[in-house]
Amino acid sequence: MVRKKKKISEKKLGKSSNGKDMHYSVGAIIKKGDKYLLIDRAIPPYGLACPAGHVDEGEEKEEALIREIKEETGLKIESLKLVAEEELDWNWCSKGITVHYWYVFDCRVNGVIRKNGESKSINWYSKEEIMELKLEPSWEYWLKKLKVI
Repeated sequence: MVRKKKKISEKKLGKSSNGKDMHYSVGAIIKKGDKYLLIDRAIPPYGLACPAGHVDEGEEKEEALIREIKEETGLKIESLKLVAEEELDWNWCSKGITVHYWYVFDCRVNGVIRKNGESKSINWYSKEEIMELKLEPSWEYWLKKLKVI
């Protein structure tokens, strides 16, 4: 049997408002009761973050969100609502890009949580607990902007 090599996806690349190369990112705020799902990132930028990732070339933001949530948490999205979008010109990633255009969604999910190699841990945290954690910088920004913390 011949195995196909998994194609390495190219990240969707655009130009920022100041002409820099820019990636597009999606993220999910997932709440259960009074707790929020956060991942302790095993790859840079480090810190606790909501499940998130890059939009791949040729992919719609909603498709990227569904894929990233499944990859990072094992969960399936039941419903999603765009709650914020914005260009962050200070948000770097391990691919060397320093500008990201973010789409942040409020999501309802189902399934059983399972972590992957991109995370050290994945857990539910209250607002009070989140305020004491070392958050990944973009998620500290989003959680404050959206008045989660």
